[in-house]
Amino acid sequence: MFGKLTLETLPLYSAIALGGAAVTVLGGLIGLALFLWLGLRYVWTEWLTSVDHKRIGIMYIMFASVMLLRGFVDAIMMRAQQAIALNSDGYLPPGHFDQVFSSHGTIMIFFVAMPFLTGLMNIVMPQQIGARDVSFPVMNAISLWFTVAAGALVLISLVIGKFSTAGWTGYPPYSGIEYSPDVGTDYWIWALLIAGVGSTLSGINFVTTIAKRRAPGMTLMRMPLFTWTSLCTSILMVFAFPGLTVAASLLALDRLFGMHFFTNDAGGNMMNYVNLLWIWGHPEVYILILPAFGIYSEVTATFARKRLFGYVSLVYATMAIAFLSFTVWLHHFFTMGSSASVNAFFGITTMIIAVPTGVKIFDWLLTMYHGRLWMASPMYWTVGFIVTFVIGGMTGVLLAVPPVDYLMHNSTFLIAHFHNMLIPGALFGYFAGYMYWFPKAFGFTLDERWGIRAFWFWLIGFWLAFMPLYVLGFLGMPRRMEHYNVAEWQPYLIVAAFGAVLIAVGIACLIIQLVVSIQNRQATVDLTGDPWGGRTLEWLTSSPPAPYNFAVVPEVHELDVFHEMKRHGVAYRRPAAYTDIFVPRNTGVGVVLGASAFVLGFAMVWHIWWLAIVAGLVILIAIAVRSFNDDTELRLTAAEVKAIEDQRYQQLAKAPRRAWDRAPLTQEQPVPREAT
Repeated sequence: MFGKLTLETLPLYSAIALGGAAVTVLGGLIGLALFLWLGLRYVWTEWLTSVDHKRIGIMYIMFASVMLLRGFVDAIMMRAQQAIALNSDGYLPPGHFDQVFSSHGTIMIFFVAMPFLTGLMNIVMPQQIGARDVSFPVMNAISLWFTVAAGALVLISLVIGKFSTAGWTGYPPYSGIEYSPDVGTDYWIWALLIAGVGSTLSGINFVTTIAKRRAPGMTLMRMPLFTWTSLCTSILMVFAFPGLTVAASLLALDRLFGMHFFTNDAGGNMMNYVNLLWIWGHPEVYILILPAFGIYSEVTATFARKRLFGYVSLVYATMAIAFLSFTVWLHHFFTMGSSASVNAFFGITTMIIAVPTGVKIFDWLLTMYHGRLWMASPMYWTVGFIVTFVIGGMTGVLLAVPPVDYLMHNSTFLIAHFHNMLIPGALFGYFAGYMYWFPKAFGFTLDERWGIRAFWFWLIGFWLAFMPLYVLGFLGMPRRMEHYNVAEWQPYLIVAAFGAVLIAVGIACLIIQLVVSIQNRQATVDLTGDPWGGRTLEWLTSSPPAPYNFAVVPEVHELDVFHEMKRHGVAYRRPAAYTDIFVPRNTGVGVVLGASAFVLGFAMVWHIWWLAIVAGLVILIAIAVRSFNDDTELRLTAAEVKAIEDQRYQQLAKAPRRAWDRAPLTQEQPVPREAT
């Protein structure tokens, strides 16, 4: 009745595994207690069933933050193990160590970076283009809950069963049933399948929103850079994630039904899996990095107090990176038997992709040049990114040379390069965006002191954690070593472990920053909706925005439209009249589908076939019931809209004449006029 599920599946094989399971269960209980404290009715009606793109974005980021803590625990465990494992078994047995590095990569890519960027895109992009919502609000909620369901599968693997030991890439034949007979790889497969569906739906939604819901007059070349990067990222999501879905599905068929797609038996070929994975995998790198590039563009222009230098070149560089990202995947397996000509082609394309990236770096630097820089916390992350990312880019070009890659492949040099791209290239950008747009989402600014402290601990910790790995790569240390007998390596690994500790302090600073900011929120309330002196349309709305974003959809006549509206004194002008506005009604279909997807995945992992059938039927029935529901919109009358907007103008009347009075005033900064 319960398939392979027995009492023996509980994590009783080691005290560390049992402790991890206990912490996971405790975290779940704390979350439940928080829901009860807030009120289940409030949480259900205002958040869980919401289809408002802003609240969905906030929930994405909350989920990513929880998973960041979980994924970083894995990082600390790996660094601690390697620091003490000279001629010693350390404290992690080999099988458990394999689970740790597999879950670390999976969590950080699929359940930290992806939901973080999707959350920021949800909150900001519709407002930047003057839209009242995304094109498919319900599908947006379904995407969220599919992602949460997939993350829950990873978390429950700590309590029931084990996680995969095949790495976050799941290469066959090791990920096949012959070499990985336990359920760990199945957890990995079904988490990726469910999360991949959610990401694909998000990509379709965002592409449609940008194509169809831009404000009147907002041509493509008047879109903010963050919207441009969101568009290119969404296109990559639509085209890249099906490759991962196919690869994971075929691997599941190999494991479940004894098929031979990737086992080299009966005509299978494991290299087909590697190609399918990296056809998704390298575009995925730019799916993660391009939104961060958009954030850096917005932050640099705002805090340099000048128009973004080279806007057109930045747009074309973004499109070039998105296109070229599909032409470089084979550099991930230069050592696996391709011909010299094939390796040369992919090596050259990998080097070429560095050119548009370099264009972006120079454009940001030239934006800062002769600007009046306001070094607020988002700007710290931006400058730290530029300094650090250049190192990662240069090492990437080095690895693009096939003979060099033959020497460095699967060494710690590769680990250093990979993190050197994704931590400053993606995560620093998400933190910059989090601090930059936090007042827009919540109505008050974050504490600057703790934000800057978090930056310095992250930056110094990063350099100490990963620069030694470059050296270790040159010294010949392979990646993923549970123990070793080369004494020369240990000092570098101890430094790397200390760097990870500093990053942990940086994470603690982020938590303290949030707590302190909530406590002091009355002193840092954002009355204008424009705490930084922004240049794009999201700063025209109130903080937090109304459910409909814009009472009157703005008309766009030029780039940096909000900045120009402030210059001409029309940004805060009352409209002559309001009209009725329709907003989507809340619905629980996203939660139902997400919960059913979790149950389906869990049942497939443990071969509980009747439960899988029931979960599949619930999914089909929920979709069918929703499709026959015509009452999907809530009407806000003109009088209700006017009442909401009156509160907005009352706030504006209380605000200082300079919306960014904590920053130095430059000649380019117009003084916002009081509401009339």
